[in-house]
Amino acid sequence: MNDSGPSRLALLRFLERVQLRDLERTRRWIADEEKREAERQRGIAARPPAPDWLIERGLSRHHAVYVHVGDCWNAGSRSKGVERDQALRALAEGVAACPQCRPDTALGILD
Repeated sequence: MNDSGPSRLALLRFLERVQLRDLERTRRWIADEEKREAERQRGIAARPPAPDWLIERGLSRHHAVYVHVGDCWNAGSRSKGVERDQALRALAEGVAACPQCRPDTALGILD
C-alpha cells in the first residue's frame, strides 16, 4: 500500500485543530448570548411597573374616549397611565368606561 498523502496522525491533528476552532467559536456564541440575555433581564428589572389605570385619547389626542384598567387588552396606543383619582374624575366627567375591562366596576362606581 503506497501512502503518499498525510499520515493518519497528521489528519487527526488537523481534525483536532478544526474542532478546537469550532468549539472556541461556539463558546463565543454562548458568551454573546449570555450577555444579551443578561441585558434583557436588566431591562425587564428596570422597567417601570404597569399603571393601574389608563385614559385613552381620541384621534385628535385632545379628548378622552375611554378609561381602562391598566392591563386591559383593548387599550389603544394613545393610552396614558393615570392615578386612581384621575380615573375616577374622568368617569365622573362622562368619559366612557371600556366595555371589556370595566374600570367603573373595578373602581367601585355603580350606575
